Amino acid sequence: MLLKFSTAATFIVVFATACEPTASEEQITVTTEEIQAPDMTQNPQLNAEIETELAQFEASFNEIPEERKASLNALADYIREQVLAGKPADVTFICTHNSRRSHMSQLWAKAAAVKCDLPQVNTYSGGTEATAFNPRSVKALRTCGFAISDGAGENPHYTVTLGEGIEPVEAFSKKYDDPFNPQSEFCAVMTCSDADEACPIVRGADARVSLPYIDPKLSDNTPQEDSTYLARSREIGRELYWAMRQVKP
Repeated sequence: MLLKFSTAATFIVVFATACEPTASEEQITVTTEEIQAPDMTQNPQLNAEIETELAQFEASFNEIPEERKASLNALADYIREQVLAGKPADVTFICTHNSRRSHMSQLWAKAAAVKCDLPQVNTYSGGTEATAFNPRSVKALRTCGFAISDGAGENPHYTVTLGEGIEPVEAFSKKYDDPFNPQSEFCAVMTCSDADEACPIVRGADARVSLPYIDPKLSDNTPQEDSTYLARSREIGRELYWAMRQVKP
């Protein structure tokens, strides 16, 4: 049995067959300067650039459509219920390739949870198949203040540092049910329409939220590439920050 959330913050019981993985897409490698490990002994402090982005998001919350807020409230409701029950609030963001939108969502949700003092929130990402964390997404997130280490190989493993006193994130492409991710008692957030349609139920999840974003891949290898990826990153960040703000309004 699965609790499914779509465009309204209501609980619907759904039965379906779990989705299975499909094919892959091109792999690209990116590099940057070495990232220094954060000091975990002090209070969490987000990188200054991320703080600036969050402040700008807060000033533009009115740009979030009401129909999107319904799904975002469903995510906030799940997290609130877990927190009030004294349980971890594990959230796995899912798209087909675990390459772009799901990674952006995982990292922005973590930053928003830190900002909102929600240490119970643990964020993850996965796909119906594994490819690679797309370097264009990496570039957009770096622009927003996420310190991301070098990556190499077909499926690079990156270390993402959000600030001082914050546990770094190991980011790489994986299936949503990879052992690296929670296997049960998590909320599955569907960040692309393909995965949303292909996965009416996500194995192990006890809640499901439909929150698709337009794929920035549409602008790959065009003059609009950088601006499209940055805009999508900020759209995701704004919405997930708004959602975390609703947990403890």
